[in-house]
Amino acid sequence: MSTPLTKTYDSYHFGSRSDLTDQQLEQLIRLFDTPAGTVDSVLGGRSSVTIAQIEGLGSVVVKYYTRGGLVRYFVKHRYMKWKKTRCQIEYELLQRVRRLGVSAPEPIAYACRGGLFYKAWLVTSEIKHQQTLAELSCADKQHACSVMGELIRHVSTLISNDILHVDLHPGNVLVDSGDRVFLVDFDKACLSRKNKNKLRDQYLTRWRRSVVKHRLPEMLYEIMSAGLQKNYQIKTPVEDGRTR
Repeated sequence: MSTPLTKTYDSYHFGSRSDLTDQQLEQLIRLFDTPAGTVDSVLGGRSSVTIAQIEGLGSVVVKYYTRGGLVRYFVKHRYMKWKKTRCQIEYELLQRVRRLGVSAPEPIAYACRGGLFYKAWLVTSEIKHQQTLAELSCADKQHACSVMGELIRHVSTLISNDILHVDLHPGNVLVDSGDRVFLVDFDKACLSRKNKNKLRDQYLTRWRRSVVKHRLPEMLYEIMSAGLQKNYQIKTPVEDGRTR
């Protein structure tokens, strides 16, 4: 994994894949200081993001880290710093999964501001002409099912490398106009110590919960379950005590 270049500019601490110019940093800071738009999803979630053109970087997505749950009513945007910031962790994990061949947004930079309590942002390349798998499944069920094979390959790669995407559901899967499948929102993803079958089951449990809760086509779960079961057959004992 390449070590990000770090720089402090106007009290913002940046990490990036390449040296950002002062003009690019100033453009990003203006975006950070502008209230983010909220994007409604089929799954009922709301993501705080801004899409903008940055000279030399192209079309980028700026993600604003916001708290969920009850805590958001008291502290919405600030996090307590403990070792690496959340934005740096997600930035580095995106680098890692992309090296493994998993399609995910290209990380460009991360930034934070503050000391013990900080605000954070992540900058990635925009995936153009896309819709979520949840949206696609509501509009064209057969089309959605046709891209599940690629999604299963990506999830299988994560499982093989002990990576848990804690919040993987059809709203965090993007399908572009060329039917390429991308996984997004690795904010809470982490390395798992579970064996691969238990890790697979955790993925399937989260996936099924979202399909059922939001009344998405059941085939989304059936295809995912069949595909991952095929890749991770549970070994069963035989009479001599060995497994098969």
